[in-house]
Amino acid sequence: MHTTASQTLRIGIVAGEASGDILGADLMKSILQQVPDCQFEGVGGERMCALGFNSHYPIERLAVMGLVEPLKRLPELLGIRHELCEHFISNPPDLFLGIDSPDFNLNLEGKLRAAGITTAHYVSPSVWAWRQKRIIKIKKAVDLMLTLFPFEESFYQQHQVPVKFVGHPLADRFSIRQDQQADRRMLGLSKDAPVVALLPGSRGGEVKLMAEPFLETALWCLEKEPDLQFAIPAANAARRVQIEKALERVSDKVSRLGRYGKDTIKVYNGHSHEVMSAADVVLMASGTTTLEAMLLKKPMVVAYRMAPLSYAIISRMVKSKYISLPNLLADKPLVPEILQNEVTAETLGKLVLERLHNPALIQHLNDEFEQLHRQLRCNASEQAADALLSLVKQRAA
Repeated sequence: MHTTASQTLRIGIVAGEASGDILGADLMKSILQQVPDCQFEGVGGERMCALGFNSHYPIERLAVMGLVEPLKRLPELLGIRHELCEHFISNPPDLFLGIDSPDFNLNLEGKLRAAGITTAHYVSPSVWAWRQKRIIKIKKAVDLMLTLFPFEESFYQQHQVPVKFVGHPLADRFSIRQDQQADRRMLGLSKDAPVVALLPGSRGGEVKLMAEPFLETALWCLEKEPDLQFAIPAANAARRVQIEKALERVSDKVSRLGRYGKDTIKVYNGHSHEVMSAADVVLMASGTTTLEAMLLKKPMVVAYRMAPLSYAIISRMVKSKYISLPNLLADKPLVPEILQNEVTAETLGKLVLERLHNPALIQHLNDEFEQLHRQLRCNASEQAADALLSLVKQRAA
């Protein structure tokens, strides 16, 4: 679709964190291919600004996580949102798009839409899994929801919210086949011995709860198969310190690590993609990295623990059957999901070893994951650009 207009197309965008900046930049490139003089403004990061985006605030001002930090920053965040709302109502764009950051963007989208501005949202919140009453707010806030997963599209269709499944940008970036041996060489891992990747999470609270069970699982597996190699990517320096302290505690407790050598369990600064690519099996905390492991066609075991009170509350709120993206996408249990008190070295270890030595299971998972990869590989940014420009054109008509 090639759009022409008598006046310059203006699109407002608010991306609240680094992942939104990546999505926003890819989307801008696709829109600019069709509308070269399109103007963009709002809140964006370095990648978006490099393409001519006019960011009214640094993206870092919106990037808050957890429960406490947003409360401490609430007056500033409310002020930014109010000023953006006033600006866009006074200078209406042809379209306003919120990228992810639903707690910030949905409220802003609702006010702008009430003022007559066409709005859309890119990346659905997990409304299909929990807090489903948010669908009422979303329905009032957006003229179009762009989703990354097909099961999300079905949910919005059931609730009569205009929706378009565009695919997942990660699926576009990942080739169907990866070079496992190249990543092993880069990481200094043996090309002959099996490799198990351990991903206990990227947040401090996750690592606190998951690192020791994962390391105890590694030691349980080494008792059975001493030639195994384990690789752990640390999300940042603080997570590396946590992981290394957990490794000290575990090795002291069982007094066995010395017999396997210091390189049996390696910790890396970052390189989560390469660690998963190099692995034969991935043991990981539930999260978005399960999608990356699936796109890499890796057999995996997914585990998760949280504080007992949090689990008691959240488990009553969650409506979905599964917690891992491969299972959600397939709507069947391709990947074992081990939760709370079931997270033990023996339980996880048996599942890991089974996925190392069961060729039929490995081939079955590879076929299933490849099919899901192709389902998500839709040129997401181009699809999103087409959907948004069509929406603008419809509204203009």
